[in-house]
Amino acid sequence: MVISGSCIGAHNIAVYWALHSLGGSTVLISLMATVSALPSTLFTLPAGAIADMVDRKKILLAVQLWHASIAIALVILWMAHLLNPYLILASAFLFSVGFAFSSPAQSAVFAEMVSSEELASAYTLGGLQMNISGIIGPLLGGFLIPLFGVSFIFGGNGVGFLVMFLVILSWQRLRTQSKLPLENFFESFTTAIRYVRYTPGIKILLIRHTLFSFFIAIIPSLMPVLGLKELHLKPSHLGYLFTSQAVGSVISGCSSLQNFDRLYQKPEFRGGSLYGLFPAP
Repeated sequence: MVISGSCIGAHNIAVYWALHSLGGSTVLISLMATVSALPSTLFTLPAGAIADMVDRKKILLAVQLWHASIAIALVILWMAHLLNPYLILASAFLFSVGFAFSSPAQSAVFAEMVSSEELASAYTLGGLQMNISGIIGPLLGGFLIPLFGVSFIFGGNGVGFLVMFLVILSWQRLRTQSKLPLENFFESFTTAIRYVRYTPGIKILLIRHTLFSFFIAIIPSLMPVLGLKELHLKPSHLGYLFTSQAVGSVISGCSSLQNFDRLYQKPEFRGGSLYGLFPAP
């Protein structure tokens, strides 16, 4: 996951650089963040329902092939001089569709791999992997683009997904996914909506995240615009920009965890709900 995630980080730099090189406007560059986030909004709930009904290993394998196919298609289109800004935006959307459908299955797979006592540590390592990849990937992409071009980065990303495919394929499951009859797709989808509707803590949490995300999303969408259109950054400097953003996320994440740990040690929160958001067991 670290290797594949680093390839994805390098791919993101190559996509922005290709979009800029092909004459993408300020609006198109900023739309990259929009089309990348849209699938998560549209497909996360259906993907969660599917992850309960379909073998999760098969879902993860299919998504790796889906992503590898898109990356290889980008290589072919770039080398044939057929790639344009709109195809790049479409590829970003299709990539995110794959991530939206794999995310619930991947989260559930952690519970199959480790015991309940080790689950928290497994999720922590998963978050650490994302941070490491977010730091290494853009830096690597910024250095490699001037040397080998964006097609090399696209191809490397495709290879990274194929590596993940082989790793998942070789995974020997210790616990098989339940074969008991489950809710159908629409019942599962309705249950999720009903749960949010009748759980006040979840509604508060979603509202706070929505408000926070609305404003914070401006930063990643406009940083590439500022860097490419106003500052005329080179690929290596664009890589520094994205790497710096990832380092900032790591620092702020560590600070948030420390504050949460200190807060949870208080008697009024220990064993109870935290600000009414997390129900007591």
